[in-house]
Amino acid sequence: MEISISDILNHVLVIGLRVSGLVIFAPFFGSMVIPPRVKIVLIIALTALLYPVYSPQLGPMSLARWPAVVASETLLGVAIGVSTNLVFEAAQLTGQVLSVQIGHSLVNILDPNTEVDTTVMTVFHQTIAMLIFLELNVHHWILRAVAKSFEYLPPGSATVNPLFVRTFLHEGAIILETGVQIAAPVLAATLLADVVLGLLGKASPQMPLLILGPALKSMLGLSVLAATIHYWPTLFEGYFAKSMHYTEQLLRVAGH
Repeated sequence: MEISISDILNHVLVIGLRVSGLVIFAPFFGSMVIPPRVKIVLIIALTALLYPVYSPQLGPMSLARWPAVVASETLLGVAIGVSTNLVFEAAQLTGQVLSVQIGHSLVNILDPNTEVDTTVMTVFHQTIAMLIFLELNVHHWILRAVAKSFEYLPPGSATVNPLFVRTFLHEGAIILETGVQIAAPVLAATLLADVVLGLLGKASPQMPLLILGPALKSMLGLSVLAATIHYWPTLFEGYFAKSMHYTEQLLRVAGH
């Protein structure tokens, strides 16, 4: 069987496009602390591993098909990476909300993942989420998912249809929902504290609630956070499983 060098290059590039979108945007792999050279080596290594398995599924590609294939594979890889990153975006949202609620919104440090000033609570939530992510080997789930995606949706067969776009945009609402759920215990406790402090202020205007209130809310919020963090591994395992389910949904609608 005659092997064409151009076909080999086409297949390598098509597989590499999907892998590169995943590596750049997926959690852990796409972290800013990982040097770009390491990411490039990882993309090349994953492409080399996947090529012998999935290249037979690819036929010859004409030059006219290349723009559509490049666009669809790149967008599909980015969509998979963003979908697997939903939990970390939700953890960031949780940290931002709780920073305001317990009075830590003015305390900022440099987030190594984004290289921007971020509240302490946001960095804390993202760090704990990353530790649970690695403890549960979710990065192995992602690698298996991208490999299985070539079986479910061979390169060049993906289509960016309206249903795919709607499903992808719907993930913004999922981030908000998940972030509120993670923040719910501390958020409920601090909101209840606001109500109690408001009633005390009406009942006894002489009490220095403007001074005591922020300190009490901070202590209450941190106490509730410390009491509930024990349940985070089980909670986050479910969220990571859901993010992989959303990734599967994207692949399903992209194949229609």
